[in-house]
Amino acid sequence: QVQLVESGGGLVQAGGSLRLSCAASGRGFSRYSMGWFRQAPGKEREFVAVISWSGGRTVYGDSVKGRSTISRDNAKNTIYLQMNSLKPEDAAVYYCAATDAGPQVVPRLYRYWGQGTQVTVSS
Repeated sequence: QVQLVESGGGLVQAGGSLRLSCAASGRGFSRYSMGWFRQAPGKEREFVAVISWSGGRTVYGDSVKGRSTISRDNAKNTIYLQMNSLKPEDAAVYYCAATDAGPQVVPRLYRYWGQGTQVTVSS
């Protein structure tokens, strides 16, 4: 069992930056690939980024590619999402999630989910 708690969301102006964190507790964190997803009101959950258990492989969604960086610190049981050049369309609830199926982009393949952190981008 893995529990995930996101933090770092908030209100930022367009063009600004945020760093989201996701702290994990429970056993086996370092064995899981960890992903970030987001969901805006009325829209489906969207893949943002994923990082393999070792950190050696990362995949980004097209909407954030080139503007975001996912990283992890297995010693701290934490993953991060650095987001730069934020746009109003980046506004959403951001969720971190854990999967033991390797780096995945599909939400249904993730076993554990956090409660989410709100990101609001003002234009």
